[in-house]
Amino acid sequence: MTVGAVEQVFLECERARAQGDLIQRVSASDKEYHFQNWVGDRIAACQLAFDEPGRNTYPDFRLVNHPEGYEVKGLEFPGREADYDSNSQVPTGEHNGREVFYVFGRYPKAERGVEEYPVVDLVVCHGSFLNADTDYVHKNKSFRGFGSYGDILVRDRKMYVVPTPFALASGTSGLATLILPADYQVQSPDLVQVGELDRVEVNDVLVSYEFNMQTNEMVTHKEQNPNAGKVHSFRAYRSRGAGDTKAVTLNGPRS
Repeated sequence: MTVGAVEQVFLECERARAQGDLIQRVSASDKEYHFQNWVGDRIAACQLAFDEPGRNTYPDFRLVNHPEGYEVKGLEFPGREADYDSNSQVPTGEHNGREVFYVFGRYPKAERGVEEYPVVDLVVCHGSFLNADTDYVHKNKSFRGFGSYGDILVRDRKMYVVPTPFALASGTSGLATLILPADYQVQSPDLVQVGELDRVEVNDVLVSYEFNMQTNEMVTHKEQNPNAGKVHSFRAYRSRGAGDTKAVTLNGPRS
């Protein structure tokens, strides 16, 4: 039996979390790589070769022998956990021919003098759980001509604020959860299904916006979604014996 790479990565993350493999602090000022390094160690433990991540690579870990990539999002807990800032990159389930999986992990807030700390809980989910669209390509645009002398450059560098799986689904606190498309054929006998989650596409989608530099008002423009009402079905899994009796359910729409 061949177990999929994402199953291996999830099970290794849960093993490490349960056995107390701690996150090692990189520095007091750089929070970005604490959890990313922890996830990288888990992928390496699965003997899955990957390209070394960089500050501007997407996804963070791109497997060499599998058409998969892993984007890592660490969240301090308690703290901001309902959403995260996605700088110039809309979440997606496919990128440059790779399936993209997101690894969300919550860990305690930093304390002075504490150099290692545990993973409180984690969710590994397919990128399409966050956003089903794979066609949109982000581009940073700019124009010159602003200001009294007409020589100031204005950059349109968008920041997307995306809900996390901890906000989208209930039953994830304190445990490790894997969320995959319903048509994904799970191979590992160590995974137990704990939920069915259906996300439904909205009637209208945003296609453009305008920003008035005199009034600082923003106006959005929408069009009918050709996929309105389409249901994207997912299944949630847990490692056998690790909270596999606690169900995962989808929360209501965010306002």
